[in-house]
Amino acid sequence: MVNITEFTSRLKKVIDFHQLTASMFADKIGVQRSSISHILSGRNKPSLDFILKVIAEFDEVDMYWLLNGKGTFPKNTNTPTPSLLNIETKSNEKNIERIVVFYNDGTFAEFKK
Repeated sequence: MVNITEFTSRLKKVIDFHQLTASMFADKIGVQRSSISHILSGRNKPSLDFILKVIAEFDEVDMYWLLNGKGTFPKNTNTPTPSLLNIETKSNEKNIERIVVFYNDGTFAEFKK
């Protein structure tokens, strides 16, 4: 279960991190300003829709951190991701020679290993 006092504290960290007022934050995530006021005061608990709007608008907010304090804020977005061009295949399989990206304007880009 979500501890509303701790949730409110974490929500305030998000608002402060982005240097927003409660009203600006409400406008940014698309909820009524009174909703933010009621959540920050502890009068109301956040809905699932509210949580989803926050994490959709702010990529650096981890849902688990926001709900129960586990994880980090801002979440680590610098985790290395494997490059398509560096993927190794088994020696008896086909290897990637090139990748072609087609854009909706009719142009394309070609990438060779």
